[in-house]
Amino acid sequence: MFSDDLATVYEMIYRSRGKDWSAEARTMARIIKSRSPGADSLLDVACGTGAHLETFRTLFGHVAGLELADPMRERAVKRLPGVPVHAGDMRDFALGQSFDAVVCLFTAIGYAGGLEDMRAAVRCMAGHLSRGGVLLVEPWWFPETFLDGYVAGDLARGPDRTVARVSHSTRQGRTTRMEVRFVVGSARGITEFTEIDELSLFTEEEYLAAFADAGCRAEFVKGGSWGRGLFIGTRV
Repeated sequence: MFSDDLATVYEMIYRSRGKDWSAEARTMARIIKSRSPGADSLLDVACGTGAHLETFRTLFGHVAGLELADPMRERAVKRLPGVPVHAGDMRDFALGQSFDAVVCLFTAIGYAGGLEDMRAAVRCMAGHLSRGGVLLVEPWWFPETFLDGYVAGDLARGPDRTVARVSHSTRQGRTTRMEVRFVVGSARGITEFTEIDELSLFTEEEYLAAFADAGCRAEFVKGGSWGRGLFIGTRV
């Protein structure tokens, strides 16, 4: 999961699918500041290659990131000189500081593991919020909205390579197993690699209970750029 091969083509393939990290970051910042107008510090948990942070740092006085996968974090560090990008697991990190906002975007919470792992991650993120701070979490699909057997296919063309991506997702109990195959063509030839992603399926009620137990009032807002909605919490 999140190998160097994937990190190399990650943004390219998702841009071909219409993902706009800058626009998403601006939307999240508006949501945060609508609930906490004075918010000036933000932590991006599971920040990946730092694409959201690149915009967040223009909207907040202090930003930081947390990323478990070395290939993704290395790209974020290179991209964002002067921005702390910590190595860490969302379930048990401790940075020794608080933020006005913490975000965990693009379904990263689905990778946390089982229910207790998700609850630990929410508790840990909420524990890094200042009083009145805002926690935003983009979930993976709910059990009732996941499509078993779903197949996706994408083609991205760039100046130096073309990437094809095909995925097949199946449900195994409360887990999604997503097999993703990539074919990459460049002047050096054609290479292939496969990623296996496992994301947990939690209910809306389980997420809301996790927020409540972590000391946050929360609501779920449907829609969003990927249709999976957004949990918005405020630390009380």
